Amino acid sequence: MQTGLYIVGTPIGNLADMSPRAIEVLQNVDLIAAEDTRVFGKLASHFNIKTKRISCHEHNEREVVPSIIEKIQSGMAIACVSDAGMPGVSDPGFRLVRAARSAGVPVFVVPGPVAAISALVLSGFPTDRFTFCGFFDEKKLRDDNKIPHTIIYYESPNRIMATVAAMARVMPERKIAIVREITKIHEEAIIGYPAELLSMTPPRGEIVIVVAPRPEIKMSDAEISSIVNEIAATSMKGAAAELAARSGISKKEAYKRLLEQGGGND
Repeated sequence: MQTGLYIVGTPIGNLADMSPRAIEVLQNVDLIAAEDTRVFGKLASHFNIKTKRISCHEHNEREVVPSIIEKIQSGMAIACVSDAGMPGVSDPGFRLVRAARSAGVPVFVVPGPVAAISALVLSGFPTDRFTFCGFFDEKKLRDDNKIPHTIIYYESPNRIMATVAAMARVMPERKIAIVREITKIHEEAIIGYPAELLSMTPPRGEIVIVVAPRPEIKMSDAEISSIVNEIAATSMKGAAAELAARSGISKKEAYKRLLEQGGGND
């Protein structure tokens, strides 16, 4: 194979998503830098990949990257893989690619599945503009809410309900899609306003959260009153969130309108 660094995407769940080119590259490079050699070992066994491998993860990346670049400069072809998906997207690989570019060695990409993009498509939210914010950080949520277009987060199942609660407080007017177990048997997209999802059974598995764009609709008082009457039978939290989303007014104003018209049930 041609000397260089090969960034190789691997399945995020369904092994059938492994591309023939990815298998060929991983079988024929001189060395594979894997995020976790044990995790990759299962994939390697399934596809008969016997190439020598070394660890390259977030805790040792700074130390091993120079030696990998030296090996490529000596004429080796080396592949980089993460535990799942595309290396460098919230996974190790960024520093290795940056070092390769800085050293002037060839870099090639072998595309594969990306959970963030897959979840975005599954959500049904606008895809023309979006911001990927990596793993959810509640401290940054108010700033993130200033982003008017679609937002994407990664999240763990043990924190998902706390995250939904935070979103219900900060961005109640924006619908969210909780997309889990992408490409697996239990793939699912749970969609609604954050307040509506607080009572759901906590989802399990690998999770991506997609946040819909901030609503821009500004309705007339008569139109808002009509919506109030329509959703008056729902809970106050859910009704306020829906009214805010559909009318473009703030959640505070939505509560006020509901109280004025006697709508919503506690």
